[in-house]
Amino acid sequence: MARREPMTRLIIGLGNPGPRYRHTRHNLGFSVVAAVADRRGIRGVARGPAVVGQGSIAGEPVVLAQPTTMMNLSGRALPQLQRAYGVGDLADLLVILDDMDLLLGTIRLRDRGSAGGHRGLQSIIDTLRSREFARLRLGIGRPPPGEDPLDFVLTRFRPEEQRVADEVIQVAADAAECWIEEGPAAAISRFNGWRPEGWRPEGWRPEPQSGA
Repeated sequence: MARREPMTRLIIGLGNPGPRYRHTRHNLGFSVVAAVADRRGIRGVARGPAVVGQGSIAGEPVVLAQPTTMMNLSGRALPQLQRAYGVGDLADLLVILDDMDLLLGTIRLRDRGSAGGHRGLQSIIDTLRSREFARLRLGIGRPPPGEDPLDFVLTRFRPEEQRVADEVIQVAADAAECWIEEGPAAAISRFNGWRPEGWRPEGWRPEPQSGA
């Protein structure tokens, strides 16, 4: 039997390029890709519409990418990345992004779905003409009353939130590595719905007890 050639996995973290947006809530996807790159000794280089690094995880070739378009145009980076690295099967694509509709500290991993109002993810869906790819969503919470959501996502975390954000970045990097090492089902089972132990973000409510 012929030996199966390993397929390249493409992990894309979403964010806005440039120092103005570094470490903002909207750039959590960038931060997770950077964390994976640091762990694996993968160096990113600007190539066309993305900063790209190549390496391997568990013997599988992997490409880490941060689009250098603005967030809402993230999909423009996909065609060139797919052609350059031979990623034709959407089962080999993982997109990592922030999610304002999840409480800060929450991780959600799904193998398909809608954009949920996230314009960067919608740009990718529009480019691919498909929702059939994995996405790792990281909660950033809703803005305080009276604050424009468009302004809120471009803010940095408050000091008490930064500790949680730092932990989420590392656990999300674990989830991305697990997605490659053990497969999507194992990663979803282990990481979907993860939250830091003891963390109670604004808006948190205890789940009702059965029989109450």
